[in-house]
Parts: sequence; structure tokens; C-alpha cells
Amino acid sequence: MTLLTILFALLFYVATALLVGGVGYKIYVYSRTPAPLKIPTTPAPVTQSGVALRLAREVVFFESLFKSSKWTWLFGWLFHFALLLVVLRHLRYFTEPVWAPIVLIQPLGTYAGFAMVAGLAGLWARRFFVDRVRYISTPSDHLMLVLLIAIGLTGLGMRFVAHTDIVAVKAFMLGLLRFDWQPLPADPVLLVHLFLVAALMAIFPISKLLHAPGLFFSPALNQVDNPREARHVTAWATGAPKPAKEA
Repeated sequence: MTLLTILFALLFYVATALLVGGVGYKIYVYSRTPAPLKIPTTPAPVTQSGVALRLAREVVFFESLFKSSKWTWLFGWLFHFALLLVVLRHLRYFTEPVWAPIVLIQPLGTYAGFAMVAGLAGLWARRFFVDRVRYISTPSDHLMLVLLIAIGLTGLGMRFVAHTDIVAVKAFMLGLLRFDWQPLPADPVLLVHLFLVAALMAIFPISKLLHAPGLFFSPALNQVDNPREARHVTAWATGAPKPAKEA
């Protein structure tokens, strides 16, 4: 077993631990954060089923973003949908035998890489050419977009330019899952791609990408609009002592 294989195996174990532990901790923090006011964004649903439907529309169609900015919605939705296809396509490296639905989407997943990079390029260009967005953009915003674009470009590079041994790559990935490490090809583009993916996994819990799970904990989206029908008392306040009466 080569030193390269050992280093990347350990890298992915650490990155996975940071990703799972970090996101789990953030979800715990979100779930414990009090929401003292009833602040759903109106017009809001008045039933729990309506809230669930609203969240589903937000997750699938980015409804609020569509109402806010059509161009941002276009690039954002394109990136996220393409990313979903790319991630599903990559499941073939972690399953044996490969599931039938994953086999069927392989051609779509291949070309979704181009759509993913195009969506990211549009979102990045927005941070340069839209004044109000450029004003609030920070170096970390640009670096995250550069990281995601680099992951997409190196992935496309392996697919269409510098081919790698995908059989060996799959053996390496399955070996990580089974704790039976297999040799990792020493192709430069592959190593850069894997390193960038591990870096993304490690910094995900401390980045703005946490809007993925955070969306479900947004009081503006997950609250029922029934302030007249039911008094809203946040959980942390139910056991609070009553104020002393004045003399």
C-alpha cells in the first residue's frame, strides 16, 4: 500500500467525520434556537400541511428566490439540480452492484457537470456585476464558488480530457467503506479533484452552504400563520418564572 493511498484514506475519514459531526451539531443548535416571535413571511399557510407544502416548494423550486430575482433563481436552480444529478451519478463508485436507477442516469449525470459549472459561473458573475451583491460579497463567498467550480472542472477534465482508471477509483472508494484500503491511482487531476472534494466536506459545516439544512429551521418559512387562533409561546419560555408584582 502506497503512502498516497494512506494519506487520502485518512483525509477522507477526517473529512467525513467533520462533515457528519459538524452538520449534526449545527442541526442540534438550530433545533435549540428559540423563536420568540411569530414571524412567517406572508402570505403564509395557516395549517401544518400547508407549511410542509411550502417548504417542499422552497426545496424543489426555490420559490422565494424566484420571486426575488429571476436571474439568480435560474443560475441557482440550474446549479443545484445539476449537482443533484452529479452526486447521484457518483453513487456508482460506492455501490456494488450499481443500482438500476443510478445506471439509467449516468448519461444525464455526465453532462450535468457542464450545467453545474455554468450555474456556478453565473452565480459568481453576479457577485461582480450586480452592485448590491458585490457590496456584500466577502472573500469567503468568492472562495467557495472557486472551490465548487474547480471541483466541477477537474471532474469534467477526468471525463473528457485526462482519463483515469475508474475501476481502481471505485475499488478505493469501496475499500474506504469496508475498511479494506485499495491502491489509489496517482493521476494528478484525480488527486486534485479528490483533495478539493475532501476540503469541501471539511469546511461545509462552517460555511454558508449550511443553508441546506438551515432552510428547514427558518421561522419565516416553518411557522403556521395563526397568531390570532393560537398564542405563540416559545418552548424555552414556558418554564420561565413569572415577574414579581410591584408593591
